[in-house]
Amino acid sequence: MTHRNAFRSAAAALGLAALAGAGLTASAHAQYRNKIGNDLSRCSGSGPAVKVNISGITPARGTLRVQLYRGTAADWLEKGRWINRIEVPARGGSATVCMPVPQAGTYGIAVRHDVNGNGDSDLRSDGGGMSNNPSINIFNLGKPSYKKTAFEVGNGVKTISIAMKYF
Repeated sequence: MTHRNAFRSAAAALGLAALAGAGLTASAHAQYRNKIGNDLSRCSGSGPAVKVNISGITPARGTLRVQLYRGTAADWLEKGRWINRIEVPARGGSATVCMPVPQAGTYGIAVRHDVNGNGDSDLRSDGGGMSNNPSINIFNLGKPSYKKTAFEVGNGVKTISIAMKYF
C-alpha cells in the first residue's frame, strides 16, 4: 500500500468515525423530552435514579408533573430541555415518584401541580416545588438558579424531598 492509499484509508476511517460521532451527538439530544410512567420498582434496585418524596400537595385534584433536568445553566427550566417527565394524579398530602436518570451526574427536579388540569400555569391556583427547596419569590420569578437546585446522583438511588409551594 502506498503512502497516498494509506492516507486515503485513514482519512476515510476518520470521516466514518466523525459521522458515527455525529450520530452519537444526535442521539444524545434525543434524550430530551421523554414522557415515562412512575415505576417505583426502579428505585428499589440499583440505579441511577432519584426517589422524589413530594409533600404539601393541596388540593387533592389535578395533575403533578415532575421533570428532570440536567443541573446546568443551559438546561435548567429551559423549555423542551427536560430529560424525563412523569405525570401522576394529585391525591393530596404527599406523593412518591421514581425518576430514572441517564447516568451519574448533576441534575435538578421541578414539580408543578396543575390543579385544574388545563395544562397551563395558573399562578393563583397551581403550585410548584424544586429540588433543594429553594425560595421562590417575585424577584426570581419562580426560577431560582440551577446552582440552588442542582444535586449529584451517583450510580445508586438518591432520595430527595420536595415541599410544594402555592401562591
